[in-house]
Amino acid sequence: MRHIALASALALTLATPAVAEVACGGNFSSFVKGMKAEAVAQGHDKATVDRFFASVKHSPAAIKADRAQGVFKKSFIDFSRAVISQNRMDNGRHYAAKYKSVFDRIEREYGVSRGVLLAFWALETDYGQVQGNFNTLNSLMTLSHDCRRPELFQPQVFAALELFKHGDFDPATTVGAWAGEIGMVQMLPEDILSNGVDGDGDGHVLLKTSVPDALMSGGKMLQSLGWRAGEPWLQEITVPSNLDWSKTGLETKLTVSQWAQMGVAPRSGSLGAGSLPASVILPMGRHGPAFLAYPNFDVYFEWNQSFVYVTTAAYFATRLEGAPVYNAGNPDAGLNDSQMKQLQTKLQSRGYDVGKIDGILGARTRAAVQAEQARLGLPADAWPTAALLSKL
Repeated sequence: MRHIALASALALTLATPAVAEVACGGNFSSFVKGMKAEAVAQGHDKATVDRFFASVKHSPAAIKADRAQGVFKKSFIDFSRAVISQNRMDNGRHYAAKYKSVFDRIEREYGVSRGVLLAFWALETDYGQVQGNFNTLNSLMTLSHDCRRPELFQPQVFAALELFKHGDFDPATTVGAWAGEIGMVQMLPEDILSNGVDGDGDGHVLLKTSVPDALMSGGKMLQSLGWRAGEPWLQEITVPSNLDWSKTGLETKLTVSQWAQMGVAPRSGSLGAGSLPASVILPMGRHGPAFLAYPNFDVYFEWNQSFVYVTTAAYFATRLEGAPVYNAGNPDAGLNDSQMKQLQTKLQSRGYDVGKIDGILGARTRAAVQAEQARLGLPADAWPTAALLSKL
């Protein structure tokens, strides 16, 4: 659930990265010796450390995956339609009924609504069917040895050692995602240590094989990240054609009552409590789908930093709880990859920090687009078009 990196999205830096304890690079065997020495220095028994590292091997495949992360360039409509299949909707209803008692317990203890965890479960591993086939220890050790981000991965190795001592991790056979995430909701070893729950009462936290363990651990982790019990996270809305578009986007938060006074209305059901802070988000501009993002929406960005991925996951959760299919509207044509890079280059030349020129409409690019739209007298809905590119 919480990722150092995702195959389909951007790398996510942990909130408080640790310092790498062992020098990266050089001979891999020497690095393994250094990690073993550090483990012993941390107080682990030498015999246990030897057993834990006995089978470790360098994984060129993990390095290749790290270097070749897929860039996230699909629009919200294209991506959401691709991943929210009828099969996933049907399976979601099936598992919601099958594990009703588990979801009831999660809602009671952690305040996380079942649709949220069902959507995570579906998007992460197709309800546990596709959990990854990378040897977890090999991946973590390889990425710890690599000098790109050792401070992120080395603590995960020592956390996996703790799980090994608990009988919940097998260095030779535990497999998962290429960046070290494990189980049905794909959690990193440190997060399993902090938030792992023995949901089925067998004395172990086994996120690969136990649905109660995986779902309960996911619920506890979301709570630890700031999930607010009993509150919504995302809701489709209708917006008036004369809305002040410059107020849209995650940077602006007004109360639900203030948005309602400006003409924002729920497409179905009713809006959240009037005092709740919320943002109006327009994934594809003012002519596309529109949503009200509540405080719980921000928690999703601890899982993945891609705006489109997060919005899709949050919307999927509402669908699993009965919300209708969004109104796609008639969005203005977006930019292709070459045009997006050209736009980012132009924005950068005007002093905006858009990050890497990668063709991705990320948060910083959206903010820069909105600022330039406002400067040029265009509707400031943060959706880049050929007209904007031409004016720049």
